[in-house]
Amino acid sequence: MTGVCCYTSFTYAYLGRARTLLVTLREAHPDWTVCAVVIDEPPPGEPNAELLAGFDVVLRLDDLSIPRARAWLFKHDIVEACTAVKAAAMLHLMEAGYATIIYLDPDIAVFHPLDNILAALDHAAIVLTPHQTSPNRNFRVMQDNELASLRFGAYNLGIIAVRNNGLGRSFAEWWAAQLHRACYDDTATGLFTDQRYIDLVPGLFDGVMIMRDPGCNVASWNLSTRRLAIGADGGIRVNDAPLRFMHFTKINSVGDVMIDRYAGDSIEVFELWSWYRRQVAREQPTTIAEDYWHYGAFSNGVTIPREIRLLYRESRDHRAAFDNPFDANGPFYAWLSQVQETPLTVDAMSAPRSG
Repeated sequence: MTGVCCYTSFTYAYLGRARTLLVTLREAHPDWTVCAVVIDEPPPGEPNAELLAGFDVVLRLDDLSIPRARAWLFKHDIVEACTAVKAAAMLHLMEAGYATIIYLDPDIAVFHPLDNILAALDHAAIVLTPHQTSPNRNFRVMQDNELASLRFGAYNLGIIAVRNNGLGRSFAEWWAAQLHRACYDDTATGLFTDQRYIDLVPGLFDGVMIMRDPGCNVASWNLSTRRLAIGADGGIRVNDAPLRFMHFTKINSVGDVMIDRYAGDSIEVFELWSWYRRQVAREQPTTIAEDYWHYGAFSNGVTIPREIRLLYRESRDHRAAFDNPFDANGPFYAWLSQVQETPLTVDAMSAPRSG
């Protein structure tokens, strides 16, 4: 087993973010293998090879050895789907023989080599980064940060690094089983996609390293305790440590609100936020709609409401009976058309998709 494989999971609506990750990661680690896990199909007429140019490996849903993959996928919305495949992809890359596997979210940009992650894996099998590494004292700030971590998970799964050894494989197999069973945004039942499971990992597995480097996973949820500075040489530091990577979560939406709330007078944060927005715009094809997802609609272009996904998810009989619920010519769609009070109609923004 040799080499490092870094992978990310995304749909084509996030391609600009994934490409930005690729560009910044290549600069920091030109020798790493970079893998795209694409839980999507390209829009009609888009040259798929060109869209994913630069990635060394491309994995799709059918590559991940998920039983009855389309029936399983139908239970998930777009965010749940992209997180639910992370452990299956990790196992696939372990089987491919990579010695070290690192997952990074597509909305991350790398600014400094991640050598400390590799060094940690010389002694550990699993590396995690907490959302919070310094306590906040103000209760309003704690509500946004510490209390949010209690709800959504103590560790941020924008990154996880694993050594391909016995401990690493044992963890990946356990995590894959959990995500296959339930990777849902359902905080009322104690789940937040893949993250809450990881709260258990330091207690369940030996060889876990908790990386508290302030330069790792800088994001809106920890800016209250991390101060950025840009040196005359252009180097970026966080609390006097190199900025290794920054997590630009929910840019152009609630992320902007949180940045405004916690960046304060740090012009450096706003400069990075602005740079990232421009970079993503350059990398994202203008021909792909912001809300495009092949699996967001039935094969005839009718958008799949969340309540129909939940209906299918919660009914063992439906899951057993209908192998490809995306198929508009299949029995599940026919049954829905009969029982729905509101007729299923094609959304004007939806493009026809194949089943």
